Amino acid sequence: MAPRLQLEKAAWRWTETVPPEAVAQEHIEAAYRVGLEPCQRGACRRNCRGNPNCLVGIGEHVWLGEIDENSFHNIDDPNCERRKKNAFVGLTNLGATCYVNTFLQMWFLNLELRQALYLCPSTCSEYVAGEGIPKDKDYEPQTICEHLQYLFALLQNSKRRYIDPSGFVKALGLDTGQQQDAQEFSKLFMSLLEDTLSKQKNPDVRNIVQKQFCGEYAYVTVCNQCGRESKLVSKFYELELNIQGHKQLTDCITEFLKEEKLEGDNRYFCETCQSKQNATRKIRLLSLPCTLNLQLMRFVFDRQTGHKKKLNTYIGFSELLDMEPFMEQKNGIYVYELSAVLIHRGVSAYSGHYIAHVKDPQTGEWYKFNDEDIEKMEGKKLQLGIEEDLAEPSKSQTRKPKCGKGTHCSRNAYMLVYRLQTREKSLTIEVPAFLQELVERDNCKFEEWCNEMAEMRKQSVARGKIKHEEVKELYKRLPAEAVKALCKDCVVERCRILRLKNQLNEDYKTVTNLLKITVKGNDGFWVGKASLRSWRQLALEQLNEQDEDAEHSNGKMNGNAQNKDESNEEKREEEEELNFNEDIVCPHGDLCISENERRVVSKEAWEKLKQYFPKAPEFPNNKECCSQCKILEREGEENEALHKMMASEQKTSLQNLFHDKCRPCLGSWPQETDELYIVSQFFVEEWRKFVRRPTRCSPVSSVGNSALLCPHGGLMFTYASMTKEDSKLIALIWPSEWERIQKLFVVDHVIKITRTQAAGADPESALYASEPQLCPECREGLLCQQQRDLREYTQATIYIHKVVDNKKVMKDAAPELNVSSSEAEEEREENKPEGEQDPDFNQTNGGAKRQKISHQGYVTYQKQGIRRSTRHRKVRGEKALLVSANQTLKELKIQIMHAFSVAPFDQNLSIDGKILSDDTATLGSLGVIPESVILLKADEPIADYAAMDDVMQVCMPEEGFKGTGLLGH
Repeated sequence: MAPRLQLEKAAWRWTETVPPEAVAQEHIEAAYRVGLEPCQRGACRRNCRGNPNCLVGIGEHVWLGEIDENSFHNIDDPNCERRKKNAFVGLTNLGATCYVNTFLQMWFLNLELRQALYLCPSTCSEYVAGEGIPKDKDYEPQTICEHLQYLFALLQNSKRRYIDPSGFVKALGLDTGQQQDAQEFSKLFMSLLEDTLSKQKNPDVRNIVQKQFCGEYAYVTVCNQCGRESKLVSKFYELELNIQGHKQLTDCITEFLKEEKLEGDNRYFCETCQSKQNATRKIRLLSLPCTLNLQLMRFVFDRQTGHKKKLNTYIGFSELLDMEPFMEQKNGIYVYELSAVLIHRGVSAYSGHYIAHVKDPQTGEWYKFNDEDIEKMEGKKLQLGIEEDLAEPSKSQTRKPKCGKGTHCSRNAYMLVYRLQTREKSLTIEVPAFLQELVERDNCKFEEWCNEMAEMRKQSVARGKIKHEEVKELYKRLPAEAVKALCKDCVVERCRILRLKNQLNEDYKTVTNLLKITVKGNDGFWVGKASLRSWRQLALEQLNEQDEDAEHSNGKMNGNAQNKDESNEEKREEEEELNFNEDIVCPHGDLCISENERRVVSKEAWEKLKQYFPKAPEFPNNKECCSQCKILEREGEENEALHKMMASEQKTSLQNLFHDKCRPCLGSWPQETDELYIVSQFFVEEWRKFVRRPTRCSPVSSVGNSALLCPHGGLMFTYASMTKEDSKLIALIWPSEWERIQKLFVVDHVIKITRTQAAGADPESALYASEPQLCPECREGLLCQQQRDLREYTQATIYIHKVVDNKKVMKDAAPELNVSSSEAEEEREENKPEGEQDPDFNQTNGGAKRQKISHQGYVTYQKQGIRRSTRHRKVRGEKALLVSANQTLKELKIQIMHAFSVAPFDQNLSIDGKILSDDTATLGSLGVIPESVILLKADEPIADYAAMDDVMQVCMPEEGFKGTGLLGH
């Protein structure tokens, strides 16, 4: 410890006295011979610079004074993780799952829902058999209800301050690193929970979601001509309220129920009048649930930016909400009291943090749930507090409106939950015996962990105290006399590093000015352009590394040595990344041939750079380039020229093969020949790529027709199939052209189609035979496999085309859309300048990387197997969706709702003229196969239709829950 400090002080003293122009040997020796008489302890200043042997200022005050026991360990007090008395249990945020945590806490405090979930029977085989749950086996919930049961039981009786919901989140398949739409999560999970509970025999369990959250409203349309009233009754689990332009919650509800006029192009088709008529439409509330969820639509689509945005509008709401004025029937109890407020902190719709304010139904006290942290509000009052100060940091903040007693206002609340006001006493919920057993087992594990952590703290403190006494004794033994342990070589190297660090900025300016001077003659050196751009950063990193190496070497004397092999390996890796001027070294260790990557610098500039990089490769400007690289470059140019000549000859020889319009067609057999030859379409495409780009693509040397044959050598296609669905897999060749193909390529199998017909007979009576003949067994197996693939697909693409006024835009109306993307790309590549076709064209020299030179010869490349290109080309008005064969039509409608903002009951779907109406049927049974196009006609407006003014309030389609358990039920 002392020698390292002495070296440091000697080096610093030397750097302050040595002239920057040169390194004087006498100054080095003076630094080494610096006064050996020790300073008197206590008589000198801290960090004494006058004597490197001074033992003051090396940290002794930390050890000689009293030390807090907590400094001997880094283990937190385990009791801080313990649940406090009468407190709720928090939930761990797994990365970006705060939106899940807020809903879990809110649902947990819905006592009726919690009690119903506890009544769900367990599927645990050991418990059902009456054997209890084995202690050596971890409990693994099998259903989403069991996950929720176990989570609620832990929230109720756990001794932990917070618990981990990762089992529940994993069961849903949620991405813990991506924040999702909280409102969509609420809808989808309630739908999943209702579907799961619908299989229960107990009606109190089976119907709990509908009893608690489900209400009814009706879309009522009245014809202005005949007065006919059309009513469509629908269930709802929350009311989605537009907030733009409103200040009070009641105004939002009024707009939701406001009457809309259907006029002009939006007229209503009246069944009585049998024609389109002007009409009015509105929503009537028929019944309300016990728990009324009000979604405030804060996240809307911004038409100007094309993205979602958050509306930071203040909305006022009261703790008591009388819904009777909004009901169709006025003779019920419709007074609700506020039970939860869900908050989104942050300005953006794509980021932020979710928290929940929820009222305890048993005590009436309000709590703020913020993941692991739970805060009790004072005085049984809702206090939104700091949440309203985090909405937007701009100076032009909207002033918060004044709120009267029993009212609140928020610009971050996105969901309000009201409970029907009743005089019934709150429920007392008991955890079922098998769940309580699991909770107690988890509590035992927690107690064991607490005891283990406490013991580790105790042992760390004991070891720390022993070490403290040893160090104090060591300080007493430190010699206050001359120290001769300094290494002269280390002082010299340390001085060099410190001096270069001090001089780096000045040298950078000097080198920059020297680089502006034009070098004449041979008095210069080649330096990589990338190295020149980053040399200061490279030098600084290298000096810091050398500094660290010195510290590591000192650490070895104090017993902190690293593994030698590991240290050397890391050092080698870092040197490979940081070496200066190696960007112009070729693979053979000589000067690279590309002059674009290097430039000549003056001798003075090179000497400055060599001070920082003494081991850098040195190339005078009269140095010849690598001879081996020159040879390879010439060979590469010769190969390119050869490929170009070969491509030109083949294109000229096989004109018909290059152009589709010149090739024969089985559907209209040419009269001038009775035989045609067949090759794989894949061969044709690969050959065309080479002909178009001979310098970038490998030449094709063989015709792999084995891909069209079965293992027995028989043909896999019938004549009829080759004229229709299999026509994309084959290419027909004229006999004359086939002769040229056999001369140019290696052909593994000859496939020929022959036509025979009697003289003067009708052409339609002609017979067609193939050589080799069709293999019926393999053909049938291929068809069965294709049909099975169509029926059992997963994650396949289909297309939804929205019909407007019964008109559908067809591909024929836009012929350019029929061109395959690969062909279009090839045409674009062909029209580019020769230099631009090179993948390294216009490449920046941002990194010290050299271009590799490779010798590319002829490559025989032919994929085995059949490549079927059945991609559908999207046209305007279509959207692609990923679906599975076992997915129901109802689930598809939900996907369409997110993609087109059309409610499921407003969707009229059809495929190939067939109406799709059975919501419970699977897509496979309905004949929906991959690449199908389904027509969508929307005959009803979406919710929020009354708010369709200058700003379209439709949320951006979210991809977040695709592929999760929320959409798989």
